[in-house]
Amino acid sequence: MNLDLSDLMRDPRLLPPEKRSLLSGIADRSAALGFPCYLVGGFVRDLLLRRPVNDLDIIVEGDAIQLGRMLLKEFGGTLTPYAPFYTAIWQPPASDETIDLITARSESYSAPGALPTVRPSSIEDDLRRRDFTINALAVRADGEHLGEVLDPLHGRDDLQRGIIRALHPRSFIDDPTRILRAIRYEGRYGFQIESGTLNWIDAESLTVLSTLSGERLRHELDLILAEENAASMLARADEVGVLKAIHPSLPRFDSNRANWLDEIPNPALNISCDRETLGYLLWLLDVPAEDLATLSRRLDFTSELSEALLGASRLNAKLPALANSLPSAWTFALEMFPLLSVYAMCLVAREPALLEYLPTWRHIKPHTNGDTLLALGLPPGPQYKEILTHLRAAWLDGEVSNEDEEKKLLESLLNNTEG
Repeated sequence: MNLDLSDLMRDPRLLPPEKRSLLSGIADRSAALGFPCYLVGGFVRDLLLRRPVNDLDIIVEGDAIQLGRMLLKEFGGTLTPYAPFYTAIWQPPASDETIDLITARSESYSAPGALPTVRPSSIEDDLRRRDFTINALAVRADGEHLGEVLDPLHGRDDLQRGIIRALHPRSFIDDPTRILRAIRYEGRYGFQIESGTLNWIDAESLTVLSTLSGERLRHELDLILAEENAASMLARADEVGVLKAIHPSLPRFDSNRANWLDEIPNPALNISCDRETLGYLLWLLDVPAEDLATLSRRLDFTSELSEALLGASRLNAKLPALANSLPSAWTFALEMFPLLSVYAMCLVAREPALLEYLPTWRHIKPHTNGDTLLALGLPPGPQYKEILTHLRAAWLDGEVSNEDEEKKLLESLLNNTEG
């Protein structure tokens, strides 16, 4: 008996009505062009697992770019075609979502790790080019065929058994990013990488992995850090040799920091940081500063992330020297580091001074400023900074607590300057 998912596709808990309506519109236009229309990969996988589906990856046995142009004409939005890959990305009007429109195709690889050469083909050929059996499933989306499932590689059986199985022995050599994807699926679903597939993560495939661009590798690591079980996934990556293949300085993620991945800064702190950025900081702040530069270049980090990582590493080394210091000494030292660095160390070290600095100390300033000193007749010069720093330190250290006490201290400092 053929599997039919039409009932699951009508379940609003799995496929929201607005997405179902959008899918129906796409499928109708595809049928009008005479193109059989399918949903593939993660959509079918998650639907079979009774998990809400997010991405609508549409494959047609026909010209996906032509379908995109019809959607653009009838509904509006924007269309970005990629002619060499026979694909297009359509963004419906008044929507943040994008829809991948893909021509069913076959692929060949000119060299290990290279981007594929593609040509239009059948839906079965398209499924056979995929990474794992659990992603080599398609469900028909158009007309009377709605809900019909194609499963030529028995992906449903592997889903039921909780197995991640690659399609052929050269899978990880053709595209070694699949190794990181296998680890991600294993950790997300609580599955196991099938023993033969695990054996294909070998010296040859890891060598090819080591040649990939930093951008491709960082993208896969970003996806892992966005996952709920990121720490265990990175531990698994270390276990099978992936981390050292990427860069010798990549450490195992400290599992004691796993719970902090969700501690995104409170908006009141005005520190911009997403989960992935925080993940890199928690993961790499123990890497010696001298190794961080090469690691940052290898993974093509942004300058902001590179600076935050270097700052966290240096701050980590400096913390013992700051122990038992006055608030002013802490504040003046911490202002030399990016806020992201301080925030990461705040999570890791739980140092009370760091906990005070971010919400409170860094905002404490004297009422006196340069205009005040100029109005009092003090000629501009280095003494401005000295006086203002002294006044700020007095506030931070509790030597003054109101404006009158600050004025008295200022008078004393000015008298000393004149003397």
